[in-house]
Amino acid sequence: QVQVAESGGGLVQPGGSLRLSCAVSGSAFSISDVAWYRQAPGKQRELVASIPSRGSTNYADSVKGRFTISRDNAKRLVDLQMNSLKSEDTAVYYCNVGLRRYSAYDPPLNYWGQGTQVTVSS
Repeated sequence: QVQVAESGGGLVQPGGSLRLSCAVSGSAFSISDVAWYRQAPGKQRELVASIPSRGSTNYADSVKGRFTISRDNAKRLVDLQMNSLKSEDTAVYYCNVGLRRYSAYDPPLNYWGQGTQVTVSS
């Protein structure tokens, strides 16, 4: 069974920093595209940042210059470094991972983590 688990959320003051981590476990041939999403109360889930298997990173305009997404394929980790946090960054953050289960020719399957709460408040 493939599992995607986020960690690192919590309560932080405005202007502070947090680092979220996403760990992928279970049997898989390779990881394709990875991304972080977030969902604030009463709002739709939105893309925060993504890294394709090949290509450059992509960020939502609201987090550009403050957040950095990174991946370690060997360790199957996807991190999100969040700096200069604002109250409007408060949300549940979800890791999204595309996995090829058995070979490079398989279409990637989409997996979500359970989410981790980030609260920015004084």
